[in-house]
Amino acid sequence: MPRGDKSKYTDKQERTADHIAESYEQKGVSEQEAERRAWATVNKHDGGGKKSRASRGAHTGHPAAHRGGRKGGEAAAARPAATPSASARKAAATRKRNAH
Repeated sequence: MPRGDKSKYTDKQERTADHIAESYEQKGVSEQEAERRAWATVNKHDGGGKKSRASRGAHTGHPAAHRGGRKGGEAAAARPAATPSASARKAAATRKRNAH
């Protein structure tokens, strides 16, 4: 298969690449560079073309786009425990008031 051949990519991968390329073009990136970046992103997410392979549909790792929950709570954990947020103080007061 020659370099640049996209025949092994699924329709969904092609739509994804088109969408990513459009986004880059809106940001002022040239059409050629936008397309290059888009396919690089699809390859990074999915590990290349998925059509006609024995392992089609297999797990492809943890692409950056699917790692949202991993960073959650980092800011809250960095704050000192002695200074609860305003919402936490309000919640504690509500619980205290409704405890009887």
